[in-house]
Amino acid sequence: MKKNIAVVGCGHWGKNLVRNFSELGALSSICDPDHLVASRFSEKYQVKNNSFTEIINDQNIKGVVLAVPARLHASMAIDVMKKGKHVFVEKPLALTEEDGKLMIEIAKKNNVQLMVGHLLHYHPIFKHIKEIVNKGQIGKLEHIQSSRLSFGKFRSEENVIWSFSPHDISMILSLANEKPKIVKCNSKSVIKKDHADIANIYIEFPSGLKSNISVSWINSYKEAKLVLTGSSALLVFDDTKPWDEKLKILPYKLEGLNQISNLKKLNEKIIKISEEEPLKNECKHFLRVIQGVSKPITNGEEGLKVLKVLSSIS
Repeated sequence: MKKNIAVVGCGHWGKNLVRNFSELGALSSICDPDHLVASRFSEKYQVKNNSFTEIINDQNIKGVVLAVPARLHASMAIDVMKKGKHVFVEKPLALTEEDGKLMIEIAKKNNVQLMVGHLLHYHPIFKHIKEIVNKGQIGKLEHIQSSRLSFGKFRSEENVIWSFSPHDISMILSLANEKPKIVKCNSKSVIKKDHADIANIYIEFPSGLKSNISVSWINSYKEAKLVLTGSSALLVFDDTKPWDEKLKILPYKLEGLNQISNLKKLNEKIIKISEEEPLKNECKHFLRVIQGVSKPITNGEEGLKVLKVLSSIS
């Protein structure tokens, strides 16, 4: 594997990207504004510790991974792409639709690939969920409920909508495969004024499919759950469960024709899927993108669709 990847940002999430690209044998250099952090990672992974300017001017670097604050995504990604390098930018793609569109335009103009970090698309369980839905194994998809709740870490630059919901919006848009007709949001600022930390998002599609997203970082328990309601079964993806218990299908039928009817579960089944690290899959995919073997699953256009939903409710 060629060492031609640079990771910019070695913080809370960036450190995981550094580890994965190092394990894949592709990491060439790192960059972080905190010189002590940068030196520590450079020494730990035996790679160069360069400035951002040095990285984008390094002819040996073919792909740059940006794990930086969201306000810097657009400007830094554009600087990377103007140097003819592929870029993998963490979610959200940008903070405005205008910036998102410009990023896509710059990518095309410079013949490089723009990939956004919507991690769940690279989760083997979500891939299997899409196959189940597309094969009609839960009947017609009628409703999607997604929840991403936690207690503790609080971001000062992004509110909970921009921090948590891009993953859920991205999954829902992928499953719906159509543009939203209605998008609404109710939010509450508890910790910091005008900085939502609890939100409920409603998305409705022309086909009649409806979805709800609940996000919070002051919830009493952690939850990362996706529930798909089909006309004949429920499909439940609980990402807080042990791997072998994360996905189950619950067929059901309606019993009783009088004033009181009951839903009866039929042969609830846990679906076993081989364990893989989603982030490792995502990093492998970016390497294939650089090699010209694949196009980004979560490309600029996909990121812009999510950005449009975010922008409409913020």
